[in-house]
Amino acid sequence: MNVNFAWAERSACLALANKKDQLQDLNHHIAILLQNASRERNVDAEPSASARQKAQQLVHAELSPDHSTTLHPAIPPSPEPKFSPFMQQELERKARGTPLTGGIDLSRYEAPEAPMRASDSDPPNLEEWRQALRQAYVASSHLTQRHRNLALLEENGKNAWLIGNSQLEEILRGLEKELVETKEATEEVNKQRKLAQVSRYGEISSLEETWQRGVGALLDVELASEGLRKQILEQRRQMAQQNSI
Repeated sequence: MNVNFAWAERSACLALANKKDQLQDLNHHIAILLQNASRERNVDAEPSASARQKAQQLVHAELSPDHSTTLHPAIPPSPEPKFSPFMQQELERKARGTPLTGGIDLSRYEAPEAPMRASDSDPPNLEEWRQALRQAYVASSHLTQRHRNLALLEENGKNAWLIGNSQLEEILRGLEKELVETKEATEEVNKQRKLAQVSRYGEISSLEETWQRGVGALLDVELASEGLRKQILEQRRQMAQQNSI
């Protein structure tokens, strides 16, 4: 009878050890598959507001104090603009808010007025008339050149405007084509990602269920082993009592 109890105890211990080894192998296999699949899919539920806030706090804690004003090191610096000295001077003037001074005197292109005499008996001032005549020549030349430019604009401006619009439309079509290609590439990436998530979701769910069943089987074995151990102890106690009598 002692031999039977010892054999039963040894069998239970071996069965428990085998179950533990199988569960450890299963857990190791599940851990490897979960680690590999976690890189390719994301089937977690949407985080709550508190979890998102904690995550944002952790992200901000890792950021440098000047992250909002300093570019990332991977972003190349912007090229330095190169302006002519006169353009740089004008930009500095605009930055200071100083009004425009100097430049071209536009009053010279205005129609001059005839010099006035104090009285009809006074002789005309020839120098004033010469100055007025020179100013009239300048204004006449300006108006003649302006009329010529307007005529050229009326003759060729429409074609130049249409050609410019055509070039801008060609640039716009190229940008729209690039945008469509980028959107298609983005949609394809999202589609592949979703397919990978969906295809892996069933496998992960199956592995989780298998792991849960393995844990449940291990608990059943441990409960059965504990019950068998109590029976063995009870049998030993009874045998000890019988031997003592």
